[in-house]
Amino acid sequence: MSIKSIAAKIFAQKIYKKTQLWANNPVETQKKVLQKLIKDAKQTQFGIDHHFDQIKNEKDFANQVPVRDYEALKPYVDKVVKGEENVLWKGKPLYFAKTSGTTSGAKYIPLTKESMPYHIEAARNAILHYIHETGKADFVDGKMIFLQGSPLLEEKNGVKLGRLSGIVANFVPKYLQKNRMPSWETNCIEDWETKVNAIVGETFDKNMTVISGIPSWVQMYFEKLHQKEGKPVGEIFKNFNLFIYGGVNYEPYRAKFENLIGRKVDSIELFPASEGFFAYQDSQKEKGMLLLLNSGIFYEFIKNDEFYTDNPKRYTIGEVELGVNYVLIISTNAGLWGYNIGDTVQFTSFKPYRIIVSGRIKHYISAFGEHVIGKEVESALQEAIIGTTIRINEFTVAPQINPAAGLPYHEWFIEFENEPEDSVSFAEALDNAMRKQNMYYDDLIVGKVLQKVVVTKVVKNGFQDYMKSIGKLGGQNKIPRLSNDRNIVDLLKSK
Repeated sequence: MSIKSIAAKIFAQKIYKKTQLWANNPVETQKKVLQKLIKDAKQTQFGIDHHFDQIKNEKDFANQVPVRDYEALKPYVDKVVKGEENVLWKGKPLYFAKTSGTTSGAKYIPLTKESMPYHIEAARNAILHYIHETGKADFVDGKMIFLQGSPLLEEKNGVKLGRLSGIVANFVPKYLQKNRMPSWETNCIEDWETKVNAIVGETFDKNMTVISGIPSWVQMYFEKLHQKEGKPVGEIFKNFNLFIYGGVNYEPYRAKFENLIGRKVDSIELFPASEGFFAYQDSQKEKGMLLLLNSGIFYEFIKNDEFYTDNPKRYTIGEVELGVNYVLIISTNAGLWGYNIGDTVQFTSFKPYRIIVSGRIKHYISAFGEHVIGKEVESALQEAIIGTTIRINEFTVAPQINPAAGLPYHEWFIEFENEPEDSVSFAEALDNAMRKQNMYYDDLIVGKVLQKVVVTKVVKNGFQDYMKSIGKLGGQNKIPRLSNDRNIVDLLKSK
């Protein structure tokens, strides 16, 4: 065992104990976080506009600060982008994380000197919790790759901006610099396909032990490795035993990954976003990710089915229930207040508070009142392929409201790696699994409002071609699991 791996185990023990202090006192921890946020932002323009000097508790905060998405907060953000100080948070931000917007074009999410360290520490602590629980630390001596956006940054009115993953790439600690792959020059390549080819060329003969990224784009890397070397990734990288991912559910990809790797490897799930690093998997034995309650973020939760009602109740950490879908609302030390990031979560445990990401509040199908969410389609697909040789590369689901003949239906667009031997039986299994997941969908099938699901095969690399056509190939971009319209699938059909 190397000195570095021994040191990693000692550090992991220290971080684990530190985590337990706040994880065992969740309600009090969150109260302190809110109090500090209010105190630090009291003299900002937002704080003055929303009477932060009168806020004493969570109820006051909910009364004074309405829930907003980016569009509603944009008038304040625009002032920050123009270079004004003390608008949403004291001073100016360190960075803007630039992301794709919906109606307003690019979104500029502020990152401050108070918020930035938590993005770095959370990813580090996820690995340290893994080391503490499993005792495995030898991987720290090998090469680690993080598939991410370019670290080259632009500047806007004195503030640097770029993709979050590119910004974070500038903060890799010195003790990991020699282990980190790919090279700086390769990481700066903007074109994703060119970049992945360069990464393959740099890494195929290295001792890779940790690989990290969004599963769909890591899959592309694995496929190119396999094409180059003609053998499973697990044979190319004999000491590769840890996959770290975030952004999407890994389960739909797991069978394909294990086939590409040739064996099982441990995995750690992360829940990072430009707006904050919210959770990470702290245990290989327990379901869900540890919600980070002591990271400069105050959390509120709104039940999915109440979100679009007038004045829905905002629940704090001590009021939530297990297994209920909540819209995640955050207030942060980067100056986001009552902010709806669009993700929905479910709690899997209270000791400590762990969550899973169940979907997106805007990504659902409810063309007939069924309100199907991302977690349900992912779980249904996983159930339908258990015990089969079917492997999935990618998928998305959309309603077909006006079919040429027959009843409407949910149409599943699936890119198969291994196709079903019997497509009719597969569609039947998929439909039955969906009926278990969503009782409203089951009612629509029983009531003959909908016919059973229709599976449409997508050509090889069809999803990659679609993402490329809209300028979102690679990086942190991902395919929505489901939509309430056919904008995505109509483009897929045209490929």
